[in-house]
Amino acid sequence: MLMGIATKNSILLIDYIILARRDYGLSRLDAVIDACSKRVRPIIMTTLAMGTGMMPIALGWGADPSFHMPMAIVVIGGLITSTVLSLLVIPVLFTYLDDAEQWLRHVTGHSSSHGLARVPE
Repeated sequence: MLMGIATKNSILLIDYIILARRDYGLSRLDAVIDACSKRVRPIIMTTLAMGTGMMPIALGWGADPSFHMPMAIVVIGGLITSTVLSLLVIPVLFTYLDDAEQWLRHVTGHSSSHGLARVPE
């Protein structure tokens, strides 16, 4: 469940960046900032909804807290970590990979843009 949410958030963020560059002709930095500003609310809302849903279990309310409580605490921690990764680390990794792709195209002499992330300038 947690991996699915983190993956979905990251994929949608990168998709927004690629679409903003391709459809609106934004620079990479502007596209990253635009995508993060548009995706921050849904990502935070998902994290808060799941975190508050797991909070009673993490506090030990309900049946058999010895088994469920540690799991709920780990899920809440994972949600917070995946939120930070989705909003801060993934855009930075995207810029590094985009730089590597552009460098590789320059070195190999390929100027065609068959990849989704490459925008003609």
